[in-house]
Amino acid sequence: MNKLILLRSFALALLIVLFATMPAPSFAQVSIGVSVGFAPPELPVYVQPICPGPDYIWTPGYWDWDGDDYYWVPGTWVLAPEPGFLWTPGYWAWRDRGFVFTAGYWGPVIGFYGGVNYGFGYFGRGYEGGRWERGHFFYNREVNNVNVTIIHNTYNETIVNRSETRVSYNGHGGIDARATAEEERAGRERHIGPVAEQNRHVEQARSNRELRASVNHGRPPVAATSRPGDFKGHGAVAASEGGAVHESGAARGNNAARDNSAARDRAFHPSDLPRNQRPPAPNTGNVKQDQKFQQQQEKLSAQQDRDRQRLQQKQDQDHARITKQQADDSRRQQMEQRHQQQTQQLQQKHTQQAEKLQSRQQPRNEPSKDQKKR
Repeated sequence: MNKLILLRSFALALLIVLFATMPAPSFAQVSIGVSVGFAPPELPVYVQPICPGPDYIWTPGYWDWDGDDYYWVPGTWVLAPEPGFLWTPGYWAWRDRGFVFTAGYWGPVIGFYGGVNYGFGYFGRGYEGGRWERGHFFYNREVNNVNVTIIHNTYNETIVNRSETRVSYNGHGGIDARATAEEERAGRERHIGPVAEQNRHVEQARSNRELRASVNHGRPPVAATSRPGDFKGHGAVAASEGGAVHESGAARGNNAARDNSAARDRAFHPSDLPRNQRPPAPNTGNVKQDQKFQQQQEKLSAQQDRDRQRLQQKQDQDHARITKQQADDSRRQQMEQRHQQQTQQLQQKHTQQAEKLQSRQQPRNEPSKDQKKR
């Protein structure tokens, strides 16, 4: 009897360990519930390490967040968890009041990764680095570093990389790209998250102080590895050129307390602006006058909210039109600059309106009895 209980306990423990180490199936692309108030650094420049063997898929490097600082997760080769599966990289995107990271995943179709040009086949849309055929992965040698004496499944296909930007995030002055219908479907269909060795790779990067942006200034000493977690082997590659870091360490430390004026300066769209902060209720001592003033404040606030909504709708229409036209980066950048100017002009107008109303509501100084006698 005791032996039977022990066997059952051992079997249960084994099942728990197996489920804990298996990548969990997923049916939606997951956004990590952390919002960062400033953009990640630009992507560094580095050389891709040689592929270690057949059916390994390149997973590009990216900037992650540890709660205090951005840190670089080196690009690496990962053995595909299933034949036919491809890697959709994670990406940063502006949402409401900050930058949010959407995690990468494995699946049969490449999904949306923010339009970010990670290089090596990940040029913003889809993947040009290779394809699956008859249960094996075939590598495009134009964008991958493979040893043909070891890997025989190769081909050569020239890729025109139309975007040379190293911006690492979507929206808010970064990459202006929206998911296609096919990319949205890929995000909803069955896929699995990072495998165990990818998770260990991230944790190792997180614990490496030299990979923090405040230390390496956007140029990580380990930009890529030939295998996950191999940060010190022959396959580890340093960045040849760093990327711009958007805020200093001091500003990063005060990230949670950044003021509204800074947010307004960086705003490209009305949705990026901080909420209107209404002035305190008037208290002049005249109840009727105070009520009138408060009604005027509420009316102005409602009108300004409608102004923001109208401008946001107009700019959303601009985004939809330029996406449909498949405009190049130059036209998209011009549109974003125009949107930023429109947003700042609207904010200036609203500030002037609020100041004018506030000045009218200031209690007038009554002359003293002595002044009246004079």
